[in-house]
Amino acid sequence: MEFRIERGALADAVAWAARVLPTRSPVPVLGGLLLEAADGRLAVSGLDYEASARIEVAATAVRPGRVLVMGRRLLDVCRVLPEGPVECAVEGSRFTVTGGGAGFGLSVLPLDDYPSLPPLPDVLGSVDAQEFAAAVADVTVAAGRDDTLPTLTGIRLGLDGDRMTLAATDRYRFAVRTLGWKPGTAGVSADVVVAARRLSEIARSFGGAGSVRLALDGGSAGFEREGMRTTVRLLDGRLPRHDKLFALADPVTAVTDREPLVEAVKRVSVVADNNSPLQFAFGPDSVLLQAGYEDDVASQRLPAVLAGTDGMTVAFNPAYLMDALASFDSPVVRFQLMGPGQRAMVTGHADHGDALAGTSGVTAQPAHQHLLMSVKPLVY
Repeated sequence: MEFRIERGALADAVAWAARVLPTRSPVPVLGGLLLEAADGRLAVSGLDYEASARIEVAATAVRPGRVLVMGRRLLDVCRVLPEGPVECAVEGSRFTVTGGGAGFGLSVLPLDDYPSLPPLPDVLGSVDAQEFAAAVADVTVAAGRDDTLPTLTGIRLGLDGDRMTLAATDRYRFAVRTLGWKPGTAGVSADVVVAARRLSEIARSFGGAGSVRLALDGGSAGFEREGMRTTVRLLDGRLPRHDKLFALADPVTAVTDREPLVEAVKRVSVVADNNSPLQFAFGPDSVLLQAGYEDDVASQRLPAVLAGTDGMTVAFNPAYLMDALASFDSPVVRFQLMGPGQRAMVTGHADHGDALAGTSGVTAQPAHQHLLMSVKPLVY
């Protein structure tokens, strides 16, 4: 086996495929990347028991062939190679990489022990890559981190006609994002759970311009685009439906500018120990943020508009609140409040008028919604 390729193309391909390699594995060959050169192309593949990745890039195949090398070591080599053309070849029991006067020799792994990559499931349709990446990022912050509850570490991927729903919850917050997609046939529907960490990596890797083809079967999800293909095993179980949780009866509505609120939350939270509550005291035309208790305290007042009552005081876990606010990029945020210790809905809007227009319940729900559980405020 021997091929020539530009250093940048090799480094990008190796980095993309190496995303799925396990950190530790009792099976040494699963730490390897499979390189296949033929017909003017280089294919780089990697897999573990949960995911697989394969990417094809242009290369000059001098001698077609296959080789399996330790993926992370090859990635380290690619990072330090000088810019310019690179020559790679199998020489005996070594895989050599040379370019710009630098040379490396890597030991090869036994090809016979390497399992076959899982096939791509049936393609159901396609979605805009950039919008999909943004939507996954919006909900990932609410996914659980407790591996003893594996289903809650996932993102619900629901398909219903030409609408896609992404949702995640860790029982204390619930984020939902809807977006359009292009089904391949009429009547496509699905409701599966994909590991949030895996789906986030996949979405970011496909996050440029263009579209991503989505494939599903009973046990895995696949994503494909322009010579790039990846699969991931589905999680067992189902996430709870959000419909009833998100139906708030006669909430109090508060509206404020997002960026000043983010800065105020960061500022006031410096005295909040161990995620102690961050209190919001809403009045008719302002909100007072307060944190800390007894020795160290902080506060800041911001302009706000309140509808539905003369005043309400609620409190939030500051880390959860910052995650929610950071997932929006709109100028204005709206809080729909049920009261202390109850549900609170956060949504983003273009301006105050748009945010307040939704209080009647007649307008369509925003595509991105983030539900938080408020906590009991402290007595100052």
